[in-house]
Amino acid sequence: MTSVSRERVSAYRQPVARFWWLMRRSYLLFMLREISCVFVAWFVVYLLLLVNAVGAGRDSYLRFLEWSANPFVVSLNIVALIFLLLHAVTWFGLAPRAIVLHIRGNRVPAPAILAGHYAAWLAVSAVVAWLVMS
Repeated sequence: MTSVSRERVSAYRQPVARFWWLMRRSYLLFMLREISCVFVAWFVVYLLLLVNAVGAGRDSYLRFLEWSANPFVVSLNIVALIFLLLHAVTWFGLAPRAIVLHIRGNRVPAPAILAGHYAAWLAVSAVVAWLVMS
């Protein structure tokens, strides 16, 4: 066997199906979480546009609200919210694996770390809601 034919044998890779990530639930969730970063970026852009409109004055803000009422923008924001919730829930689900916390020599259980993350999320959400509503 020549060196060229050996390279061909070792370089062969079995073809992978285009939608391989649909085969298992864990792969699907992984891909959806990765796709969710696009919607996180959309929300950042949307909020920057909102801040810009508020800073530019009343007329600009009213135009922004009118644009935001467009059914396409509303639908996009609803889909983005769903993906952001998926992103947050899966991120918090990974936290107990990434954070190894010891208190007085004992490892803090994973449910306690997860509960702490959700409690912090709830607290921050409550503060933001209070700021927006007042």
